[in-house]
Amino acid sequence: MKEVFNKALEELNGGNEFVVASVVKTSGSTPQKPGSKLLVKTDGKTIGTLGGGCVEGDIWFASKEILEKGGKSKYQDYVLNEDLAANDGLVCGGTMYFLIDPYRKSNVKINEKILCEIEKGYKGEFSLASATIVDSKEKNEIGNKLIIKDNGEVFGNISNEKFIKEISDISNELMTFGNNKIIELDETKIFVEGITTDPAILIAGGGHVGKAIAPLAKASGFNVWVVDDRKDFANSERFPEAEKIVNSDFDNAFDELPIRKNTFIIIATRGHNFDDIVLEKAVKTDAKYVALLGSKRKAILIYESLLKKGISEERLREVRSPAGLDIGARTPNEIAVSIVAEMISFRNNSSSMPMKLDEKLFKKIISNSK
Repeated sequence: MKEVFNKALEELNGGNEFVVASVVKTSGSTPQKPGSKLLVKTDGKTIGTLGGGCVEGDIWFASKEILEKGGKSKYQDYVLNEDLAANDGLVCGGTMYFLIDPYRKSNVKINEKILCEIEKGYKGEFSLASATIVDSKEKNEIGNKLIIKDNGEVFGNISNEKFIKEISDISNELMTFGNNKIIELDETKIFVEGITTDPAILIAGGGHVGKAIAPLAKASGFNVWVVDDRKDFANSERFPEAEKIVNSDFDNAFDELPIRKNTFIIIATRGHNFDDIVLEKAVKTDAKYVALLGSKRKAILIYESLLKKGISEERLREVRSPAGLDIGARTPNEIAVSIVAEMISFRNNSSSMPMKLDEKLFKKIISNSK
């Protein structure tokens, strides 16, 4: 998504017209989820993906047609039935809903400001929510946009106060981890996307578990930061995935890092005393995810100590300890898998429940096979 927005700004600054097609809603089994984007240029070249196959081909064709014929923004559904899916070697079937949104020279000024704000959001200057009307009984409103920054600043060409309030009410929730949501008001559908930096994982402690976590986290889309007062345990050779490495006392290490709401803090130091120090530092930050490795007994002792120091019960209840999902992990690699899986679940606001087929579906399968 970031790549598409960056390319859109580049094309706009070059005086070019183009279309951005976005998945704004899905139902059933589909090759891409809401937020996926495809930029289509006048020469037919593309950036991004909508899942490939017939879906992408047909939306590409519709985008080219809008560009060539001067069409306006368009909301379109696409039913991926079993035959269409089979033609592309897919085993899925569902419906995808798209906004096909042309960027014209006539709207350069407002689009340029919106794309510039989005670029700044990805760079970490601030977080924001970007809202677009994707369907409305007032067809001329489709494609209208609104930016709401984390400081409350609002910009765009959506003027309906009811819409602005509804977008504002969900913007903080979405901008923390860059999630998205479609809202429906008065026969109007509005797609809202959170824009922020890539999430970072701060690993406090460069031991065996920290070393195992780093490559998994990096591969899962997290920037990796490592903190340890021992250079032998926190260096670029031991952590080649790390964007930032801080060799400092744990008392001061956090001062050198831009900790935000979407920073994931993993406390895995070499001892109880250091864990105590780091957890106290961590819960005083804005980080939404804080996890402490170790036993429940250790967590109890540290929590009791922090409560006496004035840390609120509410904040301590948010800490995940023991860290990770319960997969029976024993080795450093297994523990790393359980922790990174929990981080992904937290970032995506997922239930962490198994995805296996439920009894209702099994009964249907058995019935159909008779």
